[in-house]
Amino acid sequence: MKQITRKGIRWIWIASGLVVLLLIGIGYQYSDPLGSGPSDVDFPKKPITLIVPYAVGGGTDITARALAKATEKWLGQPIVVVNRTGGGGSVGLMEGANAKGDGYTVTFLPAELTTLPHLGLLPITYEKFKPIAQTNFDPSAITVRAEAPWQTVNELFDYAKAHPGELKMGNAGTGSIWHLAAVTLERETGVKFAHIPFEGAGPAVSALMSGFVDAVPVSPAEVKKYVDEGKLRTLAINADKRSEALPSVPTLEEQTGIYVDFTSTWRGLAVPKDTPNEIAELLANAFIKGTEDAEFRASMKMNGLGLLVKDGKEFAKQLKESHDLFAKMIPELGLSRK
Repeated sequence: MKQITRKGIRWIWIASGLVVLLLIGIGYQYSDPLGSGPSDVDFPKKPITLIVPYAVGGGTDITARALAKATEKWLGQPIVVVNRTGGGGSVGLMEGANAKGDGYTVTFLPAELTTLPHLGLLPITYEKFKPIAQTNFDPSAITVRAEAPWQTVNELFDYAKAHPGELKMGNAGTGSIWHLAAVTLERETGVKFAHIPFEGAGPAVSALMSGFVDAVPVSPAEVKKYVDEGKLRTLAINADKRSEALPSVPTLEEQTGIYVDFTSTWRGLAVPKDTPNEIAELLANAFIKGTEDAEFRASMKMNGLGLLVKDGKEFAKQLKESHDLFAKMIPELGLSRK
């Protein structure tokens, strides 16, 4: 038998090493970014756009930016948050629904996706999207400036009854969930507010801080920072229990006996309806992994945002139930423009 020389052995080792490196390279190129096994989907190859249909500073924007940062490592590409404001959220929702279904445009869906169509303010419904995950759920927090004369929510309602149409209630846009929250309070208490719309909860809270409006019914997260600083005062939380973000604030039901369970907001992620299932699933897995990130959860807690994670199928159920609910409720409130 012919002996292998030292030179031959060296070449065998070199060849073996090249084979190993080649296999590693192939595995790296086609591996699932979530580490759940090989995948033949070569995605993503470039940054992903995450559309937020509201202005910077609101609960939707805060959640989106924290989640984008937490999810990037699972996709291996940057996630760029883009705020598309206008029409109470309709501009951003339309852009997201009409984007190319290649997975590179994800839309952060607010509850308003299921209210605006029934108000005649959005020509599409949730059916134009493919849901991939729900991320959170937050109640309404009725909030005023710290120097306001009302110390309790009953005092606020008493003033509104005595001065119908004078108390300026800011909201996140006509047809927004916070607009409907205030309208529902009118119906339940017999008061009358002057409704002042803004392009998101962030601008509405800024208007409250500046004295342009008297109160807002937005989420605890959107006022917590200013409440903690002593600049704002939350009078009531409209939920079946107190908020972890503002635990000292009594619920509306505790003070008045009134509780309306649909004046809360939820948020989630979706892609255009024609996005391939394998890409939608890859994105869903990555974003759900992002919600498990310790830094993301700490950010949510610090900002007073409620965390409620559901997969695409469960989120789809939430969308349909909410759509059907507002299809009935909005005409009953006399708000439909259709």
